[in-house]
Order: sequence, then structure tokens, then C-alpha cells
Amino acid sequence: MIRNGIKELLKEITGKEAKVEHPADAKHGDYSTNIAIVFELDPEKIIKKIKDNPMFGKVEVVHPGFINFFISKKYLQKELGEILKKGEKFGKLDIGKNKRVQIEFISANPTGPLTVGNARGGPFGDTLANVLEKAGFKIEKAYYINDYGMQILALGHSVLKDSEAKYKGKYIDELRKRIKVKDPYKAGQKAAKIIIDEIVRKTTENMGIKYDEWISERKLHESGQVDEVLEILKKKDLVYQKEGALWFRSSRFGDERDRVLVKKDGWKTYLAGDIALHRYKFEKKKFDKVIDIWGADHYGDVPGLMAGVEALGHKGKLKIILHQFITLFKRGEKQRMSKRKGIYVAMDELLDEVGVDVVRFFFLQKSVNTHLHFDLDLAKVEGEKNPVYYIQYAYARICSILKKSKIKNRTSKKSKVGKENEVLFDNQKSKTQIKNKKILKLLDQPTELNLIKQLIRFPEIIEDTVRDYQVQRLPQYAHELARQFHQFYRDCRVLSEDEDLSQARLNLILATKTVLKNVLDLMGISAPEKM
Repeated sequence: MIRNGIKELLKEITGKEAKVEHPADAKHGDYSTNIAIVFELDPEKIIKKIKDNPMFGKVEVVHPGFINFFISKKYLQKELGEILKKGEKFGKLDIGKNKRVQIEFISANPTGPLTVGNARGGPFGDTLANVLEKAGFKIEKAYYINDYGMQILALGHSVLKDSEAKYKGKYIDELRKRIKVKDPYKAGQKAAKIIIDEIVRKTTENMGIKYDEWISERKLHESGQVDEVLEILKKKDLVYQKEGALWFRSSRFGDERDRVLVKKDGWKTYLAGDIALHRYKFEKKKFDKVIDIWGADHYGDVPGLMAGVEALGHKGKLKIILHQFITLFKRGEKQRMSKRKGIYVAMDELLDEVGVDVVRFFFLQKSVNTHLHFDLDLAKVEGEKNPVYYIQYAYARICSILKKSKIKNRTSKKSKVGKENEVLFDNQKSKTQIKNKKILKLLDQPTELNLIKQLIRFPEIIEDTVRDYQVQRLPQYAHELARQFHQFYRDCRVLSEDEDLSQARLNLILATKTVLKNVLDLMGISAPEKM
């Protein structure tokens, strides 16, 4: 990565760790650092030591001490050759060192179909898992089934349609036809199993998600793992009796208050099961890190579980990400969602209406800590206003150009660089065999160089997302890459009488195709060759 190369260069010169960023305005360079300001260094002395580096076409100082770097044409052309050489492996990093990470996401209560509201964590968790895997982590994806406790009892009452029923809808009517037991808790257990096996699993598959493990809360209880955790906490003097309930001394670990583990009626709380679940993850599954993705309504549950994980000796291994919910707008009207009232928008309905590609992209566009307004009307547009169409059309256009190309393993008599310098392009296999990279020097137009600059940012997108989990970078990057390609296509004719230039540009768009496919794959979005 060029950015890391600049950081290493600055550290070699100054002995300091530099923050290197992309300026918002291109006139301030391709990369910029404030190292001289932060550490009160003379920027001119730094520039003197790097101004002749072939990586840069220009290095300048801007008041009050920013150092701006402009990457040279030659270096950009060299980097394009590296992308072509690496192909699908471009962007693959070794940050993870094969550390084991589990990502648990969605995990909605099995009391009804997955709704648009509770499924936002799906595309986010799945994409984050893909990014971490690309960066060298060993990943498992998990769904935790909350098939124990009061919500299962409430589901059973709803199926029986008695005075304590809480959930309504056609699915409840269908469950009532199939479940004949009269005990509300047993009815709830049977209903939850049907909902998971026949509805939720199908919906997650329709979303393009494949889980490695489905973990049952009920089985944690039945296997004695929850009782084992309670006994461990008891031996550590971390529980006490009060008002007929069993309490966890979570305040010892920074929580604002202690938490109930077993209620006075004997029911074990969510927290008891969650602590047992994470003991299972860290001690039996041996994960180095666990990332839980929850809805924002579980905000109050975070401190108790973090305290429980620390009490078991796994401090620092758990990351909990909270996502805000989605408001769906249709013809300008807000769609209300509530499983208990029987008024909700099922995820399958949205998938049927706009398709999985649009759903995943729209869900990923915004940071998960912000509320997302899903514009159903925009989602249905087949044109440039729809970002999914805009990006996929760029990919399809590249495929069309490559297919139309008649240049294949030959050199024109008009060649300016000679046969020994030829870059061979095989449009049947969409691959290049670079005999000599000199032909790439023909790529010197502003839009060609801008496109290369965007391509080489892909590993940086992966690295930054691994550091802070801001997955919205991917759809933003894909859209900007498509924009740069469309601009290049408008300004530069790919296939022309100049076969050397055509070869060079074919290689540029082949590299673009590779990177665009990579980022779409990470988001779980298809890359159609025709539109």
C-alpha cells in the first residue's frame, strides 16, 4: 500500500508514527500528513530527504505545516501492473494472522418472521465477516437462538390465543393449526422451532447469509452450561441473594448497578444465558475475539455482559456493536413495524420487491450507529440515481468492452513500443500476461490516472475497515470507483486504431473489473456481466 509506504518513509526520517490521509480536495495532493505540526518538526527538512523518491511526482508544504504528496505517473503505472499481477488476490492482507473471530448477528427472538427492522445487522455482520476474512482472520458466523424464557412463553400464549397472547399475524394463525399441545411453554418451544427452521433460516439464505453455527439458548440451559456459570461466579464471590433473586456483582467491573441472574420466580435471565454463551465461545470454541451485533434497543444489556465476560477472565475479547433501526418509506409514507400488533414488513417481502442486491447495498450505505431511512421508490429505480444500478452498470459495461475487443495475443505493425514490450490480453479468459510493463506508460491522461489512484485504494479500505468496523466504506468506495470508471469511459476511447494504447486501456479496465468484483463480493452483491 502506498499509504503505508509513506508512513514507513516518514518514520525512517523522523522516528515518529505519522497519520497519513487522503485530502478532501485533490489539489492538496493524493496523500497528506500533519506529522510536522503534531511533533513540531521542520517540514522543509523532511521534504529534502524524500523529494527525489520515485514514488512522488511532487511533495509540498502547505501552511501551517501540512506535507502533501502527489504520486508520480510512473509509480501509478507500476502499481497498476501489480494489480494485474495479483488479480483476485489484490486487497488480501495478513493483518489477522489467522486469529479466530466469531461474528454473531441478527439473533432476533424466534417469535415471528424476520422484519426489516430487526434484520439490519444481517448485511452488516455478513460483510464485516467477509472483510475480516480478506484481512487474514479465520471467521465463523453465528446466529444465537433465544428459545428460552418469557418470550417463548408469550409466543405459546399467542399460539393458544389465550388471555396472555401478545403476538398477532397470519403466521400465528398458521402455527395454531399445527400445534396441538395445550401447555403454553411447550407450545412456544414448538412454535419457535418452526419459525427458525422454516422461516428465519430461509430468510437469511435469501439475504445471501450462510451461518456456520446456530446456537440454541435452550440447549445451553439443558446441558447445564448456564448452571456451571452460576457456580463459577458463586465461587468467585460474585453473586448474592437479595429480595428472593440471585444478583451478579457486575458493579465490580464498571457497571452502574448489579444485575439479576435468577429472578425470584426461578426463571434465569437473558444475562445468565448470555454469560454462559460467551464462556462457550471463548473456552470451548477458543475464539480470540467475538463480535456481537445487536439492535440499539439492547443498549442497556451491554454493561452486564461485558462485566460477565471480564469476570470469567476474558476482558478485551468481546466487542459489541449496536445498530440503529430502519424506517421504510413507501410513496413517502412511513411503514410501521410491530410483531405484537401483527403489523410489520417482513424481510422476505422487501427482498421480493427490490431484490437482495439492493437490500444489502442500501443497508450498508450508512454507519450502523445512525438511523437508516430506506427509500423504496429509489430502490426500484433502474437508472443512475440508484447507486446499485450505477455500480453494476459500470461492471457490465467493462465486461461488454472486453467481450467486443478483438485484440488478442498479437502486436500491430504500428506498435510504438515493440513486440518485446507487449502486454498480451486474452479476452476469452479475461486475463493478462505482462511481458513488459512499458506499455502501461501510455496511460497518462488525467482520468486514466485518477482511475488508477482509486484502484490502489482498495487495500486501504480493507485495512481501515478492519480497524474500526465502519463497513459503509465499501459501498462508498464502490460508488466512487464506478464514478471514476464512467468518467474515464467518457473521456478515453478504449478501442482505437492505436493498438498499444488499446492494450494499455484494456488492462486498465480489466484491473477495474477485478477490483470492482472484489468489493461487490465483499458486500455480497452480484456482478452481472449483462444489464
